[in-house]
Amino acid sequence: MRKQTKTSVKTRPRNSSKTSFSEKVYAVVAKIPKGKTMTYKQVAAKAGNPFAARAVGTLMSKNYNPKIPCHRVVRSDGGVGDYNRGGPSRKMELLMEEAYKTR
Repeated sequence: MRKQTKTSVKTRPRNSSKTSFSEKVYAVVAKIPKGKTMTYKQVAAKAGNPFAARAVGTLMSKNYNPKIPCHRVVRSDGGVGDYNRGGPSRKMELLMEEAYKTR
């Protein structure tokens, strides 16, 4: 009889066909058009986990890819939230610029 061993951490191979949650989040955010916003909760839901709004916030705080417009993700309570490239005031400035340019 073979002895079974338990592994506490499950990892997936790099060449796996499954898409990670973070990859899904970045794909959702990349599709937010100029002049539009989504909440952290909406992004989480669209990425497959409606209870992961905080995880979306964490991912956005670590994003420095200019192709991922993280400034278009805002809080559900109407606040803009933080922005890792200049704080909330810079985030609001970018959102206002985009809203004006899309009219």
